[in-house]
Amino acid sequence: MTERPESDDRRPVPGPATPHAPEERTPEVPTPDTPVDDAPAPATPASGEHAPAAEAASSPAGAPAATPAPGPSAPKPGAPSSSKSPAPAAPAKAPAPAPAETAHAVLAPAESVARAKKFGRADENGTVYVTVRDTEHECGQFPDATPDEALAYFARKFDDAEAQVALLEQRIAAKAPAGEMRKTVTHVREQVDAHAMVGDLVDLSTRLDTLEDAIRMALEREREESRKHKAEQLAHRTAIVAAAEEVAGQDPEKTQWKHSSARMAELFSQWQEHQKSGGRLSKADEDALWKRFRKARTTFDRHRKAFFSSLDETNAKAKRVKEGLIAEAEALSSSTDWGETAGKYRELMDRWKQSPRASRKEDDALWARFRAAQDVFFDARKAANEQIDKEFEGNLKVKEQLLAEAKKILPVKNLETAKKQLASIQQRWEDAGKVPRAHMRRVENELRSVEDAVKEAEDDTWRRTDPETKARSNSMLSQLESKIADQRAAIETARASGNEKKAVSLEKDLATSEQWLATLQATASELS
Repeated sequence: MTERPESDDRRPVPGPATPHAPEERTPEVPTPDTPVDDAPAPATPASGEHAPAAEAASSPAGAPAATPAPGPSAPKPGAPSSSKSPAPAAPAKAPAPAPAETAHAVLAPAESVARAKKFGRADENGTVYVTVRDTEHECGQFPDATPDEALAYFARKFDDAEAQVALLEQRIAAKAPAGEMRKTVTHVREQVDAHAMVGDLVDLSTRLDTLEDAIRMALEREREESRKHKAEQLAHRTAIVAAAEEVAGQDPEKTQWKHSSARMAELFSQWQEHQKSGGRLSKADEDALWKRFRKARTTFDRHRKAFFSSLDETNAKAKRVKEGLIAEAEALSSSTDWGETAGKYRELMDRWKQSPRASRKEDDALWARFRAAQDVFFDARKAANEQIDKEFEGNLKVKEQLLAEAKKILPVKNLETAKKQLASIQQRWEDAGKVPRAHMRRVENELRSVEDAVKEAEDDTWRRTDPETKARSNSMLSQLESKIADQRAAIETARASGNEKKAVSLEKDLATSEQWLATLQATASELS
C-alpha cells in the first residue's frame, strides 16, 4: 500500500493503494529559519501528477501532520487493483518555522483550507484547481485523499510562498543585503505563473511586483554605497601613500630620522590594517598605490642609509681631529710657563670649536679627556698663584696705608703741595711691590683716581694763568663791547625814523651780544 496522509482527526481514508509515487518538479520548501536568499524552491507537483504522501504530511504551521492509515480504498480509473499494499513509509515532518524570522501569519490547517476554498477547489479524484481572474487552472493531483486534504496540500504551497514573500518584505524594510533576494522572487514568480498553489495569486503577484521594484532600488542603492565606500577607501589609502611620499621627500640633511622612521613604520602599519579591514580596491588601484608606497619606503631607507653612512665617516674624521687636539693638550698639561701655555690652550680651544662634531656619545667622551688635560695645567697654575698671593699679602697692607694717605690730598687746595705729596706716595707704592691678584685691580684704580684729580687741578690752573689765553679774551671783550655800542645807536636811529619793526629786530641781536659779553667777562674774571 502507498502512504496516505492523515487528516487532523486521523480518520482513515478509503481508497486503493497508488501503484507509483509521482516525481516532484522542484525540491521541498525550506522552513522559515533557513535564509530566504539560499532557500530551495518549494515542492510543486506537476499538473495531472500525484502529490507524494510525505509532502501531504508537511504543515506550514508546524502542526502534527496527518498519519497514513491502511485500509481499503476505491480504485481510481485506469489504476490497477491490488489485494496487498506496500508497507507504509514514515511520514515526512516539516520543521516548525521560527516566528521571529517571518511576518507571515501561520494558519491552522482548517483555516488554511477555508481560505483556499475562496480561490480554488478539489474534486473527488484529488485533482486541485485554482481560480485566477475568473479563469480556472489545474494545480495538480493528490490521490488517495479527501478533497480537503488535497486542497490543504496546495494551500500549504501557497502559505510557504507567501511566507517567503513576507520575509523578503521584512528584509527589504530592514535594508538587508538584496543581492540574493532576486533569485527567491524569481523562483516564487515561476510558481505563481505555473499556478502550482492555491491562494490569492493575484495579490501575491502584485506583492512580487512591488518586491522586484524595491529590490531593484535596493541594489542600486547598494551599488552606489559600494562605489562611495570604494572611493572613501581609495582616498584613505591614497592619503597614506601621500604621507609616506612626504616623509621620503624630506631633505636628508634636515630630517629627524628617529621621528621620521617611527612615522614611516606607523604608515606601514596603517597600510596593513587598511588592507585587512578597509575592503579591497580594484587590482589596478591596489597595484598602483602599492608601487608608490613601496617606492617611498625604498627612497626613505636609501636616504637614511646614505645619511648615516656619511655621518659615520664624519664622526670618524671628527674623532681623529679631536684625538690630535687631546694629545697636544695632554702634552702641555705639565708646563709651568703659565702665561705662554695658557695662550696655547686658548688656541687649542678655538681649534676644538672649529673641528667637526662626532656622535654625541663620542663627542662627550672626547671633550671630557680634553677638559681633563686643561684642568691639570690650570689647577697647577691656580695652586702656584695662591702660593704667590700668600707672599704678597704684606705688600697689600702697605699699599692700603698709602691709599689712605693719598685720599687725604683731596680736594686739592694747594697744587704744589699736593703734587709733592703724590710723588712721595707713588715712589713708596712702587717700592712696596706686587699685591695678590684678587686685589690688584682695585688698589690700582683707587690710586689712579687720586692721580687724575691732581692732574685735573693742574690743568685748570694752567688754563687760568696762560698769558696768551688772557690776551685773546681781552681782545674779544673789546670787540664785543664796540659791537654792542653800535647796535644801541642803530636801535635809536630806527626808532627816530619811525621804523619800529627794524628796532625790534635790532633789539634781539643786541640781547644775544650782551649774553656773549657776560660769558666772556666771567671767563676773564676767572683768568685774573
